[in-house]
Amino acid sequence: MTDLDPDAKLAITDHAILTYPEECCGFIVSTPQGQRYLPCHNRATNPREHFAIAAEDYADAEDIGPLLAVVHSHPNARAIPSPADRAVCEKVGIPAWVIVSVGVEADGRIGVHDWHSFGPSGYVAPLIGRPFVHGVHDCYSIVRDWYAQERGITIPDFERSDRWWEQKGQSLYMDNYARAGFVDVGPHVEPEEGDVLLMTVLSKHGEPNHAGVYVGGGRFIHHLYGRLSVQAIFGGMWAQCLTTILRHKGA
Repeated sequence: MTDLDPDAKLAITDHAILTYPEECCGFIVSTPQGQRYLPCHNRATNPREHFAIAAEDYADAEDIGPLLAVVHSHPNARAIPSPADRAVCEKVGIPAWVIVSVGVEADGRIGVHDWHSFGPSGYVAPLIGRPFVHGVHDCYSIVRDWYAQERGITIPDFERSDRWWEQKGQSLYMDNYARAGFVDVGPHVEPEEGDVLLMTVLSKHGEPNHAGVYVGGGRFIHHLYGRLSVQAIFGGMWAQCLTTILRHKGA
């Protein structure tokens, strides 16, 4: 999206500067009067590094007109889409994304440095080395993406709040594994390629709060909070953390 209306561009600039050093976010909507920028509240747990827009903000924007673009800022960083930006762009079905770089100028003022726009291109994030972004690239996302890429199986996504694992009685995995097409085969079976290893990692309430996919050869891939996704040896500490093993009925 290279043809931003001047008024919309000015409104985005003002919003990016106002919210600095947190990321701003919003929508460009088509109206009879032209493009209109609708600022939204960034609901991410860490708004200096990520952004999240509530479902009701999407609905309110769509009531005004067709959504032309998602907008967000990169404070103190270049206007280059992150892997998470590109991944979400593929999912949300909005034609364009606009990123604005904002930071401190030589004279100490906060200003906009650069702009970039992009759209869906079929991007698929690599399974190994992706940064953690809850709900986009997390331990459940890597399960879904492995099955999509390796087995051609679509695993349903489930809405989850950040740090759901700290809430007593909540378990993304135990509450939803049957609906996702898995069966619990217990912790004592020999794992097979594609099995989902449920683990309890520093859980306050003893619920399974982490998962990885067994890929054979004694190894599994997983994605810990705040780290890059990796392939690791399944043994030692990880085997001790194992709660149970899930096996997909269609695998």
